[in-house]
Amino acid sequence: MSINEQSGAAARMRPDVVVPRSMGQILAALPAGLPPVQLVGGGDNDDGAASITGVTIDSREVLRGDLYIAVPGTGRHGADFTAQAVAEGASAVLTDDAGLETAAAALRGTGIPLYRAAPVRDYVGPLAAVVFDSQPPRDRPILFGVTGTNGKTTTTYFLNALSAALGLSTGLIGTIEIRAGDTAIPSALTTPESPQVHGILALMRERGIEAAAMEVSSHAVEYRRVDGVQFDVVGFTNLTQDHLDLHGTMDEYFDAKAALFSRNRADRAVIIVDDEWGRRLARRTDLETVTLSVSGGSPADWMVSGISRVGLGHAFTLEGPAGEELVLRCGLPGIFNVANAALAAVMVLATGTTCQDLQRAAELHDPFTTEVPGRMQLIGENPAAIVDFAHNPDALALTLESVRVPQADSRLLIVFGATGQRDVSKRPVMGATAARLADVVIITDDDPHDEDEAVIRAGVLEGAQGAKDAENLSCEILEIFPRAAAIDQAVALARKGDIVLVAGRGHEVWQEVKGVNLPLDDRAELAAALTRHGFSALSGNRIES
Repeated sequence: MSINEQSGAAARMRPDVVVPRSMGQILAALPAGLPPVQLVGGGDNDDGAASITGVTIDSREVLRGDLYIAVPGTGRHGADFTAQAVAEGASAVLTDDAGLETAAAALRGTGIPLYRAAPVRDYVGPLAAVVFDSQPPRDRPILFGVTGTNGKTTTTYFLNALSAALGLSTGLIGTIEIRAGDTAIPSALTTPESPQVHGILALMRERGIEAAAMEVSSHAVEYRRVDGVQFDVVGFTNLTQDHLDLHGTMDEYFDAKAALFSRNRADRAVIIVDDEWGRRLARRTDLETVTLSVSGGSPADWMVSGISRVGLGHAFTLEGPAGEELVLRCGLPGIFNVANAALAAVMVLATGTTCQDLQRAAELHDPFTTEVPGRMQLIGENPAAIVDFAHNPDALALTLESVRVPQADSRLLIVFGATGQRDVSKRPVMGATAARLADVVIITDDDPHDEDEAVIRAGVLEGAQGAKDAENLSCEILEIFPRAAAIDQAVALARKGDIVLVAGRGHEVWQEVKGVNLPLDDRAELAAALTRHGFSALSGNRIES
């Protein structure tokens, strides 16, 4: 992407109007408790007179008037790119001791002020919040944050649809897209960097958005992408094995999630307590907390009962602590989507919405049947052809169990792989899970990144074949690559009445192989394969390209 293209993307993640302020005014508005920021060079005086209208940590995204914050990176320090930031129009630069000498050399003779702070990453979110004026007490949107291993995307879409059903203008920040009303911006990260988050929230306020939902991954917390953001309500879905390549242990993974549930980040919490991690979080948080149980195995403030199958989805009752009852429906397959819908409903109730208003909105608009791209997305009906994002053992098991139908002659075929340069321990577990729950297991490539595709497949195959041999399973196990060929073969093997599940990549439209993004959309490949083999693909599917 060119500098101009990147600048265009950066501009779309900011409000149209930002009131210019001096660095002195901005620094004076920072939260108490942060050590002072020091002016160490440049500028006409030391009162912070530089006029600032934006914040970025990426020199490629600098717009004229920005404060460029040079932070240490994995390979290089942001100070190395100070000259590029200045060339693009940066009005001031902030860095740490490690970047000070490099930044000072690049700024010599420019008159642009250089500031020092340590550790500099602590200042990025708070400074962006001040510059973009994105946080309370201004009239910004009601802000929902959703975290957990599985269900974040679907729950945010449900929150968005339910808020719209209640008559509110809505915004969304997540894996698939960033949306402010009718304006959509493709998203490369589950949660953008903190300057972008604050810019987007300010843009939403500027456009009159009244409620916004944001996915918050453990990476977002760990990498400080939600620093300076105050959520009205945060929700917790579940915690299962994933991202241990980053966190090391499940306890460390849990700690990253739990950091969101603190008073400096949120006002209230809704926590599903059907697993031990949820129960531990409910005990640990100091937020005003409402608990929710879907399985009925744990006492909770809100309980799901009366789950019954309706088409591909389910009807259910949500029972409250004071005898409240909401009769709701989720059109997406799987009990886990009942959990996502119930969580969205209770999070909206936590903002003060009445049960009567929520029931009316649900009956009129059916918000929990909204299509979520790449999440249990139905591509064809006979055979049932489904694309889902399930990419860890627990999600894969839940998805396989949810799509299985009781007819004796119906077979379940799955196409999946594992992501390269990620937690290798989950590969054989996913293979074993597929062997136990599917009739035909086709192991292929996911996003190998820089890892050898054959090595990744071998890890998954080991688990699948090991489970088949040890447990005397009757499934058929195939290794087929590339991925498009695997999808085609699954459809070729399918009969009417079967289920074909393509798992792991969901809405993604690129496959990364050794640094190269190759076009690959599971939904498009599955639809084309259905047509090639004489079946019908549903029209009107939301396929991003």
